[in-house]
Amino acid sequence: MSSDLEGLETEREKLYHELSDIGDFRRGSIVTSYRRCGKPNCACMNPEHSGHGPQFLLTTKVSGKTQTKVIRPGPELLKTEREIDNHSHFQELTHQLIEINEIICNIRPAQTPTEAETEATAKKGASKTGSKRKF
Repeated sequence: MSSDLEGLETEREKLYHELSDIGDFRRGSIVTSYRRCGKPNCACMNPEHSGHGPQFLLTTKVSGKTQTKVIRPGPELLKTEREIDNHSHFQELTHQLIEINEIICNIRPAQTPTEAETEATAKKGASKTGSKRKF
């Protein structure tokens, strides 16, 4: 049982490390849009014409409302796509962490309060007498 627990704790540490290396991330998705300008003599008025574009829009839900921001093609678009991908990776890692932590919680044996306090003190490296300052 302890070897299973140790393996799960090792896996959890790997996930924590990977989580710390994620970098910048943001919610949302990028939508590609084509539009018609409305000028009667413009080529976009032809039904076979796709319209002006593409225009890239970052859409995000905030407090139940959709917010949209225009993203320029090139470096800004690439940066935003990378941040959205990082957010997806972040969500996957947190999902895995939750699953592993729930298994660890189910496997780890219960301890009496004195055992838990002793273990916590040993991990912190604290002494029972405390520190005394001299002024």
